[in-house]
Amino acid sequence: MANDNKKRPTVGIGVCIIKDGKVLLGKRINSHGEGSWSFPGGHLEMYETWENCAKREVLEETDLKIKNTRFAGVTNDIFPDEGRHYITIFITADYDSGQLKTMEPEKCSVWEWFDWENLPHPLFRPIENLIKQGFNPEISG
Repeated sequence: MANDNKKRPTVGIGVCIIKDGKVLLGKRINSHGEGSWSFPGGHLEMYETWENCAKREVLEETDLKIKNTRFAGVTNDIFPDEGRHYITIFITADYDSGQLKTMEPEKCSVWEWFDWENLPHPLFRPIENLIKQGFNPEISG
């Protein structure tokens, strides 16, 4: 029988929201990757679909609603210095409605919209890994 006490990777969801030809990124604080820029997202809950997780996390973090969710990619993200290992599932979505707010100021200091060709640095490791795979949100704005 397998040892159930072994640590296993955690599943995260990252959501690349597109609005007016730009993508939304937030500056992380008080968590791994502190000081880096990341898409909204979080942990996939038990029995939750990727789409429902994406919608829930975006609403919880930004007070925005999204539509047209679609699979964008998956990365294997290892943070050896922090003892963390994530499998990150990326979803691309279009902005639907809402006024952008920083709903969890203890986790994210600011949200900003950026041109894909002019992203801030440093980027959160999962986004760096996604870009290394050739990801481009195919923005036509």
